[in-house]
Amino acid sequence: MTQHGHSHRHHYDESMLSVEEALERILGYFDVLDVEEKPILDAVGQVLAEDVTSRFNIPPMDNSAMDGYAVQAADLQRASAESPVALKVIGIVAAGSLPTEAVRPGTAFRIMTGAPVPDGADSVVPFEETDEVERRNAGRSMDEIAINVSVHQGSDVRPAGEDVRQGDLVLEKGVVLRPSEVGVLASLGYHTVKVIRRPVVAILSTGNELLEPGDEFGAGKIYDSNSYSVAASVQRYGGVPLMLGIARDNLDSMNTKLQEGLESDILITSAGVSKGDYDMVKDVLAQHGKIDFWSVRMRPAKPLAFGVLTAPDGRQVPHLGLPGNPVSAMVAFEQFGRAAIYKMLGKSGFQKPRIQAVLDEPIHNFDGRRVFARAIVTKENGTYHARLTGNQSSNLLTSMARANGLAICPEDMPVKEAGEVVEVQMLDWPEEVF
Repeated sequence: MTQHGHSHRHHYDESMLSVEEALERILGYFDVLDVEEKPILDAVGQVLAEDVTSRFNIPPMDNSAMDGYAVQAADLQRASAESPVALKVIGIVAAGSLPTEAVRPGTAFRIMTGAPVPDGADSVVPFEETDEVERRNAGRSMDEIAINVSVHQGSDVRPAGEDVRQGDLVLEKGVVLRPSEVGVLASLGYHTVKVIRRPVVAILSTGNELLEPGDEFGAGKIYDSNSYSVAASVQRYGGVPLMLGIARDNLDSMNTKLQEGLESDILITSAGVSKGDYDMVKDVLAQHGKIDFWSVRMRPAKPLAFGVLTAPDGRQVPHLGLPGNPVSAMVAFEQFGRAAIYKMLGKSGFQKPRIQAVLDEPIHNFDGRRVFARAIVTKENGTYHARLTGNQSSNLLTSMARANGLAICPEDMPVKEAGEVVEVQMLDWPEEVF
């Protein structure tokens, strides 16, 4: 920016909240939810609510890393291809069974991979280093085996407790369960696990013009997409959506739906939060609690409502009011709703990946707000590029469907020019790009 640049900096409307201020106020109302115990497979993506320690060694006993023969290394000190050493085979042990007797000098046990090593044995010789195949092919007795290699103690033996020792802390409270952690829990014999429960998120759309998808289309009507995009986002980020449907612009309808919504951990409404909107939504919400209407210094999604509703049992239920424009609703949910869900889930410090990309076309900032432009990020010769998804009007949901990221133009920049580097908050982490 030139030294004269300050003259065309934007002047902020001081009554607006920054994205950070709005987020901080919202998150102040949420706590980590209570603990539930559930089957390990149902807990993928949830946060572990207990330290998991091992009740036994893994592996529980010394076991064989090879198919071969369990031996005493001292017997084979002089063994070689030229002068093999013959040992008496006194038994066989398979994975899942236990050896019936100990290995003594001059003897060996046939052993399978993963099978427990018999007492007395200190090493395993792979069967390829013996005359087993020739013996079998010639139809000779398998009561004896000739070994043509010397081994050191511990060779091809996996020691007990090599992976996990009894009493070890294996998974710490606070980790998110991925498939690998579920596998670890299974290996420790856990079939259920204690995790932070998932938040129930009630979702309500308001307006006489709205139709449920599946209803017959009519003049002057639009299908309710916001409930679905928000519910799908809630599901994606680990919450349980409770779809309340559409509240009509009358008191009975609003009150009935709100009563259902107050059984949740958070109520999310869309529409009814901007200055020109029908005031009944605000009136009904005000009867149930305290709601603040905010202007946030962001585009899209300037109008936002947030507050607390009181359930019949006295419980305080936070309410997030998203704007009615479909793109605004999604962008506002990404910034605020997702963070609230993460906090309730106990996922502290979780954020979407942010990358630096070269902008292929300009982002214009008309009025000193933080612009979240829908963008398609691609990778060319190792460099990320971001191009906009066409018309950025906040009613065009297809602009969101084509995007894999939100390119950010800061509040104090009137324009981000093509060729400049821009920060992109990735909505997805597409495998074909990364």
